[in-house]
Amino acid sequence: MTLYYDQIDTPIGTMFVVSNGKAIVRIDYGSLRLMNNKLASWLKRYFPDSRLVHSPEQVKQAKHELLEYFQGTRKTFSFPFSFYGTPFQTQVWQALFNLLTYGETTAYKDIAQAIGNPKAVRAVGGAVNKNPISIVVPCHRVVGANGKMVGYGGGLDKKEFLLTLEKNHE
Repeated sequence: MTLYYDQIDTPIGTMFVVSNGKAIVRIDYGSLRLMNNKLASWLKRYFPDSRLVHSPEQVKQAKHELLEYFQGTRKTFSFPFSFYGTPFQTQVWQALFNLLTYGETTAYKDIAQAIGNPKAVRAVGGAVNKNPISIVVPCHRVVGANGKMVGYGGGLDKKEFLLTLEKNHE
């Protein structure tokens, strides 16, 4: 299978976007070169016989919408995307996408309750940490039970930037 990618320069650094030709399958922080080990592991698990081809055209809509988001003019995303993860991870990511609106935050325990598994708070945290579609699936909007910012795969500085951006454009 061929996967297509391109990179995008954003106010919080380089991000890369990967498509399977029909849908976006990954949006992550860093350049392809810097993310090579993390990406290689993910590809081996979900796309073992794939090859990556640089193709800006295949991810054009996603890049355009992400840039609009960073400009504060886009609050929702319309491009197709597909999840690749465990059934539990997919359930958590779908809940994040469906439940959290622009500028709104929630706690891990609230997501656990929303998916009908209130004791799975730590597992929810683990799934949030593995989110393959950054920003669009808004894991940056998940905070600790006390309302404080807690871990974020892209780094707390990026999480703070995204939450501030959304607060300033609500």
